[in-house]
Amino acid sequence: MVVYSFHIFDRHTECVYSKSWLPSSAGSEVAAPTTSSDDAKLLFGTVFSLRNMVRKLGGDDDAFISYRTAQYKLHFYETPANLRFVILTDTATLSMRNVLHQIYINLWVEYVVKNPLAPVEHKKGEGVKNELFELGLDQFIRGLM
Repeated sequence: MVVYSFHIFDRHTECVYSKSWLPSSAGSEVAAPTTSSDDAKLLFGTVFSLRNMVRKLGGDDDAFISYRTAQYKLHFYETPANLRFVILTDTATLSMRNVLHQIYINLWVEYVVKNPLAPVEHKKGEGVKNELFELGLDQFIRGLM
């Protein structure tokens, strides 16, 4: 399994966290700098549109979980607080919904929500800067690869 990138969008549609993993020539995974804000906006727009289309066609009970192209597969998880977790993987990867839920419960809630020094709202594109969350996420994702 290959994980290309991971994004978190808040309820105001801002990308509050983004991380990419790009394969190196030696075959190991190397963390890359965050993607541009334009890429994050395009990604959120795609997810938002597909999620709304699925709800209109299938009713409120149907949930948008993932979609696949020839190059990648996008997995989606929406929390009760309207945070949206998105992970891009290779096309052969099975559903990552449980993985995204585990990231939310075990990493986001533990290291960001329960941190009294972390801001509640991330205004003006200010992203999450929590070293424990970043290290935990990196270890968790590398454990999957």
